[in-house]
Amino acid sequence: MKEFNTRVFSTLSFSIFTSVTGVGIVVPLLPVYAHHLGATGFYIALIFGAFSLSRTLFIPYFGKISDRKGRKPFIVCGLLAYALISLAYIFSTNIGALIVIRFIQGIASAMMMPVVQAYVGDITPEGREGITMGMFNISLFIGMSIGPLLGGYINDIFSLQGAFIAMGGLSIIGFLLSVWFLPPTDTEQMATNKKDPVSWKQLLTDRHMTGLFLFRFGYASGIGIIWGFLPVFADTEFSLSSSSISVLVILAVLISGLLHAPMGFLADRINKRAMVIAGGAITACALFSYEFAHGFGELVLANLCYGFGGGISMPALTAMAVIKGNRDGAMGSIMGLIMMAHSLGMLVGSLLGGIIMDMLNLRCAFVSGAVIIGLNTVIFMFCTHPIREPEAAPPS
Repeated sequence: MKEFNTRVFSTLSFSIFTSVTGVGIVVPLLPVYAHHLGATGFYIALIFGAFSLSRTLFIPYFGKISDRKGRKPFIVCGLLAYALISLAYIFSTNIGALIVIRFIQGIASAMMMPVVQAYVGDITPEGREGITMGMFNISLFIGMSIGPLLGGYINDIFSLQGAFIAMGGLSIIGFLLSVWFLPPTDTEQMATNKKDPVSWKQLLTDRHMTGLFLFRFGYASGIGIIWGFLPVFADTEFSLSSSSISVLVILAVLISGLLHAPMGFLADRINKRAMVIAGGAITACALFSYEFAHGFGELVLANLCYGFGGGISMPALTAMAVIKGNRDGAMGSIMGLIMMAHSLGMLVGSLLGGIIMDMLNLRCAFVSGAVIIGLNTVIFMFCTHPIREPEAAPPS
C-alpha cells in the first residue's frame, strides 16, 4: 500500500492555492483595465476567451507528457510562468498584448493544473481517494473564492498594478515551495512504475472515461452559465446591488469547496457512482429552478443547491478518476482529460447561454444548462454501469 507523503501533499495544496488565488485577484479587474485601454465588448470577450482556448487545447498534452517525463518540471515551470506573466500585465499597453498574455497564461495553467492533480493522485493511498482529493480541492475552491475579493481590496487600497504584483508574489511563493519541497523527478511514482501508460486511443474509446468526461463537462457548463449570466439576471430582473451579486456568484463555489472534505470521506465508504448521480440530479434541479426565481432569497437557495450538488458529486468523480489513473498507469492523461472537460464545459456553457439569451430569454439560458447536466448525468449512468461478466458454462 502506498505511503501518504504529507510534505508533498501540503506543498502541492499550497502551491495550487497561491496560483489560483493570484489568478483570481486579477480576473475581476481585467475588464475594467481592458476598457480603459479602449477595448470594446468583443475584445474583452477575446481577452477572456484566449485563456480558455489555450488551456483547453494544451491541458491533455501536458497531462499526457507528465506521465512520461515527471510531474515536478511542469509544476515548477507553470508557477514561474505565472510570476513572469504578472510582470507582463504591468507593462502591457494595448489590447493585442492583453490577448497574447491571456493566451500564454492559459498555457501556463494547462502546464500546472492537471499535473498537480495527477501528482496528488500518485501519492493517494488505495481506499482514501475521496478524502485525499476532497482535502486537496478545498485549497482550489477557497483560492477561487478569496482571489476576486482580495483583488478588489488591493485595487481599492493600492492600485491595479498592486494587484498584478500580488499575483506574481503569490506565484513566486508557490514556485519556491515546489523547488525546495517536491522530491526529485526520478523518485516520483510514475518514474518508478515500469508499466506503460494507456494510449490515447484506449482512453478516448473507454466508456468509463467517457462517462467521467461528460459529467464534468456538464457540471462545468452550468458554472459557465451561472458566472456569465447570473450577474445580468440579478441586475435586470431584480435590480440587486453589486455586493449582493458578488455573494451570489461565489456562493456555489464556496459551498461546494467546503463540502469536498466530508463528501470525500463519505465517498471512500459508500458507492461513488451513486454520489455522482445524486449530485448531478441536484445541480440540474438547481439550475432549472432559476426559471421560477422571483427574488434574492430564491437565487440564494438555487446557488446553495448547486453548490451542494457539486459538493456531493465532484469528490466522488475525482476519486473515480484517481482509481482509474492508478489502474491504467495514466494518471496525468486522465486528469488532463478531466480538466479539459471542465475548461470546455465553461466555454461552451457561456457561449450557449449567450445564444439562448439572444434567441429566447435569459431564464431559458439556465434551463438549457439544466438540460445539459441532466442529459450528461444519464449518460454517466449508462457509461459507468458495471458490465456483468458472462458465467462460465458448467463442465459437461
